[in-house]
Amino acid sequence: MAHKSVLLDTSFIIRLLKENDPLFNNANSYFRYFLDRDVRMFLSTISIAEYCAGGQLQELPLRNVQVLPFNVDHGQRAGVLARDAFRARNTGILQVESRVIIPNDTKLFAQADSESAIGCYVSADRESRKVYDALRGLRVLNFEFIDLHVPISESFGMLDL
Repeated sequence: MAHKSVLLDTSFIIRLLKENDPLFNNANSYFRYFLDRDVRMFLSTISIAEYCAGGQLQELPLRNVQVLPFNVDHGQRAGVLARDAFRARNTGILQVESRVIIPNDTKLFAQADSESAIGCYVSADRESRKVYDALRGLRVLNFEFIDLHVPISESFGMLDL
């Protein structure tokens, strides 16, 4: 992995902390991979707020991640991405299910896109992936989307020994 930093989204953290989740093993493998290779892991204050809607702050692996506050630069970029995503939805380019749409996705994407050290965004949210793909078709984004449904061996071309 060429990137030295990743942004973990809420769906990643939920899977990592829930051992009976079908994606727990994938989340744990990615987390261990990042730790073993000194890949800096960021967790947004936005994801912390989402997690704390159903969980407790002390459950989060804060010892192993760097908290990334949402700042003015992120807000400015999020506005651009949200505008693009809403337009894509209104024109039928983006078809998402079961969500009003977009605000937290575009805020997190703005953080990943604005922070030059962050090269990847790790998520299990397939609807979020649709938003990412639509935005990627409209503009250059400076990060890759890693789908937690894909085992780490496939994402990084490693042998599963």
